[in-house]
Amino acid sequence: MKKLITTLFLFAIVTISAQESYWTNYSFIVEPKNEATVFKLIDDYFKAHKYEGVTVTLYSNHFHDADNDATHILGFSGSLNAMGAIYADDGGDAWALLGSRLDHHIKGWSANHMGTTKKSYGDTEGDYPVQRYFILDVENASAFEAAYTKFQNAHPLNTRVVLMGNITSGISPEGENHWVLSGYADFKAAMGGTDAMLTAAQRKARDAAWKNFEENNGGVRMIRSGTRFRMGKW
Repeated sequence: MKKLITTLFLFAIVTISAQESYWTNYSFIVEPKNEATVFKLIDDYFKAHKYEGVTVTLYSNHFHDADNDATHILGFSGSLNAMGAIYADDGGDAWALLGSRLDHHIKGWSANHMGTTKKSYGDTEGDYPVQRYFILDVENASAFEAAYTKFQNAHPLNTRVVLMGNITSGISPEGENHWVLSGYADFKAAMGGTDAMLTAAQRKARDAAWKNFEENNGGVRMIRSGTRFRMGKW
């Protein structure tokens, strides 16, 4: 694995779990004409090579700002021991061959990140392939995490999932250190967002609770946001 990692992303996730998990992600740029080839290379490899306790996920970075130019995100997630095991293994000839083949079809590599998933809210058992992500610079982590958990627990939804965690390595000069992700069943649900799932009275109560969160979140600045969808999971 080290051979590809050293040549290799953007932020992202993860196995949905109430327990803390660890992730690494790699983003890259693929021209449309090469997308099917790149997907097949990744799909064939990870169907044949399973990492015990680790989930591998490929996303298309669908809606994003101009500076967030990665088209795809390849993520690994699992327990600390499981993640440590795959990084201790160089992957052998098969992994080296995958890296060599991908290099012929990928236009360029973007930033690499590492972090944790700390909290999950909502329907953690459902399948939510369309995900809106928010990259944050948080001044007071404990205040933010407590306020956000209070808000989510007070206004639970069983029609989506929300995840929150840290970014621990690969941090840019902007200072991003936390992320939040909302998972939806499809693009319609993602476009409508939470408001489309609530009654007028529920929206009013939720808006009041969100205002309280903003006043007690310890200081938060959004660095980046976007929407991605899952192409494959192994």
